[in-house]
Amino acid sequence: MSLTGGIPAAAAPPGAAAAALRRLLRATHTAVLATGGSGDEPPVTIPRGPAREAARRELSRRMYHENDPSAFQRALNAFWDWLERLFGSAASATPGGTVGLLVVILFVVAVLAALWWRLGTPRRRPASATVLFGDGPRSAADHRAASEAHAARGHWNQAVQERVRALVRSLEERALLDVRPGRTADEAAAEAGRVLPAHTDRLRAAAREFDDVTYGGRAASAQSYHRVAALDRDVERTRPSLADSSAGTAGTTRQGAAE
Repeated sequence: MSLTGGIPAAAAPPGAAAAALRRLLRATHTAVLATGGSGDEPPVTIPRGPAREAARRELSRRMYHENDPSAFQRALNAFWDWLERLFGSAASATPGGTVGLLVVILFVVAVLAALWWRLGTPRRRPASATVLFGDGPRSAADHRAASEAHAARGHWNQAVQERVRALVRSLEERALLDVRPGRTADEAAAEAGRVLPAHTDRLRAAAREFDDVTYGGRAASAQSYHRVAALDRDVERTRPSLADSSAGTAGTTRQGAAE
């Protein structure tokens, strides 16, 4: 490899690398002249190994790497290259190529959107439902007073909760339900529906109202509160029904206690 013609034009580095190589060649030429050579003499040929090492040292200087992409940019470029390869592989494996892959993706998105529209946002329920009465024992009258105070301030969530508690506590006070601290709203509605069958559907609806505002993140309305309050008043005036003769004695005892 000669100093002037030893490097093929196709292998010459572009830009700053070319300038560095030119400076390297000039430095070598100057060194030849300093050892007694003449500029008119034929070019001196140097071995390939030392020339490559000198070029590597020159090109490793920081000034030639100031505009190199950052580590984040290199990682981002690698990610996009991987995504492009993945998309290309999927397109080649799908009938119809890229168009077929786009049709499949659009179909999946449409199905998910239809399910979301049909089922709505899923509501999370706690692993174990919170009991109706979380604080100390209070009478039905106390719960009714609390619900009316919340309703007067427009706090419909709390008003609905306290009115449902008043309804269940009233049934316990009338001995239509046994006193059970761990009872939930759904359990209370199911048990009360067996002794008050005329109000079964409304009791279940009231339990759902309680669950919605307590666990479901929904906001109650004035209409919700008034429905529960009306049920509480109707249940208070309703006598229990005896389902069969085997429950007659217990029913009579409960009715006598209620009266």
